[in-house]
Amino acid sequence: MNPSPFDSGYSWWRLALTLAIAVMGNAGMWAIVVILPDVANEFDAGRAGAAMPYTITMVGFALGNLFIGRAVDRYGVKRALTGAGVLIALAYMLASLAPSILILSVVQFFIGFGTAAAFGPLIADVSLWFQRWRGLAVAVTASGNYLAGAIWPLVLAGLSGDAGWRWSYMALAVLTITIFIPLVLLLGRTVPEDALSQAEAQAREKARATGFSSRQLVWLLGAAGIGCCVAMSMPQVHIVALCVDYGFGAMAGAQMLSVMLMGGVVSRIGFGLLSDRLGGVRTLLIGSVLQALALFLYLPAGGLVSLYVVSLIFGLSQGGIVPAYAVIVREYLPAREAGERVGFVIMLTIIGMALGGWLSGVIYDLTGSYEWAFINGIGWNAMNIAVMVLILTRGRRANAALA
Repeated sequence: MNPSPFDSGYSWWRLALTLAIAVMGNAGMWAIVVILPDVANEFDAGRAGAAMPYTITMVGFALGNLFIGRAVDRYGVKRALTGAGVLIALAYMLASLAPSILILSVVQFFIGFGTAAAFGPLIADVSLWFQRWRGLAVAVTASGNYLAGAIWPLVLAGLSGDAGWRWSYMALAVLTITIFIPLVLLLGRTVPEDALSQAEAQAREKARATGFSSRQLVWLLGAAGIGCCVAMSMPQVHIVALCVDYGFGAMAGAQMLSVMLMGGVVSRIGFGLLSDRLGGVRTLLIGSVLQALALFLYLPAGGLVSLYVVSLIFGLSQGGIVPAYAVIVREYLPAREAGERVGFVIMLTIIGMALGGWLSGVIYDLTGSYEWAFINGIGWNAMNIAVMVLILTRGRRANAALA
């Protein structure tokens, strides 16, 4: 009998490689956040207008998770991600030459689309190699997104000096070609068919116990993802601008974002371990409740120290939410459709991020403050909590009826 491919030595080596790919591949998602004040000044745009390139980036990121996820299911992770790497590099180069905020926004769509390859599709691929430690593996891979946000903005700011955001984008194009694509080419092996069939049989049994069809479950997860990520986007997208408004400067905001995202990395690992013990649904509900509490803490915070502390608390609270969606999908849905199913749910979470980033800018422009933007996020977060409670209660009723 062949040894199980799941949770093997190769699985852990592949996880380490996957994390390195994710850290490099997700750089573009966060670069646009840090340059938001510079873009506003250069193109003389309002806060909502300057947030538009980020919103378009997230639209591309959302669609990329779905369509590149499908490509991974059909053509394999190595081919799909290599093509995405070429697209990212070309888009960085074009963005560095953008003559207007409109052109920058258009090019950011392609940066977002290609960058998605380093999130949902990678998470789906690595989840195929684990069973006992699937939650941890998914969390580690998803942490690559936050590590990129914690590392690359500070690195690029230090390297570029006074050269500006255009130089940073050209540097990212070179790094994508020299780091991202060579790492992707190391991905090769696939999970044996007999092992996949066994895993899918287990997933079918768990799906029956939820009381929902596969289609219902996926759409419920998508609705929950929109709610939690509208809430999540307010601090992540606007923390730099918030610090500028308070007079603390953009560098303090970038450092605060780094603290938040490093807290998110810790949270993702912790919640990944929790997913392996409690399952994805309960873990997601816990994370969502904690995120709502952290958003409340931003309302009285106004000093530099208090904002650092609350940003750390927020990062520790919400980091494990998005990976939990992937864990739920893999617990209940077919492994051969992992790329598309995970990509679809992640796509809707990113739509929530895009909507939330834009809404917060609009609310700021209307009120001159981010206070109501935080309140708006708390309301959307309540929707996420309601959906997860519904899934839990319906699942218990279905189990009771079968007993």
